[in-house]
Order: sequence, then structure tokens, then C-alpha cells
Amino acid sequence: MKLSFLDVVVLTRSLTGQYLQKGAIGTIVEMLPKNVFLVEFADKRGVTYAIVDLPASLLMKVVREPLAEAA
Repeated sequence: MKLSFLDVVVLTRSLTGQYLQKGAIGTIVEMLPKNVFLVEFADKRGVTYAIVDLPASLLMKVVREPLAEAA
């Protein structure tokens, strides 16, 4: 699934050096070259606690709609 600007994403692996755990939810705030994205992570109150550049391989897009029917 293609990732785009302002998509909500989930981190698929913990990054202990950046204090991010698997399952952290973030928002893509910038699209960088070579399939890398700047992702902002915020707490329940909306306070940003990390902004990091991550490859698409570490992200999974959050979806809120069912799959379209097969044609």
C-alpha cells in the first residue's frame, strides 16, 4: 500500500535508540527521497514526542475502510 503525506502510520519495529516502540502511531509530515518519510509521533494530548525520518519498510498505513470488492 502506497504511503502519502498526512497518512497515519504504525511503527512495525521498536527503535530503542530513538525511544520508539513497535506499535507507535504517527503521521507522515513530509515525503523524502528514496521511499523515506518524516513521521511525527505525538501522545494522547497531541504533544509531539518524536519526529524522525523512517523508511517505508518500518511503517504500516492505518486503514479505516474495508477492502473494495474484487471485480
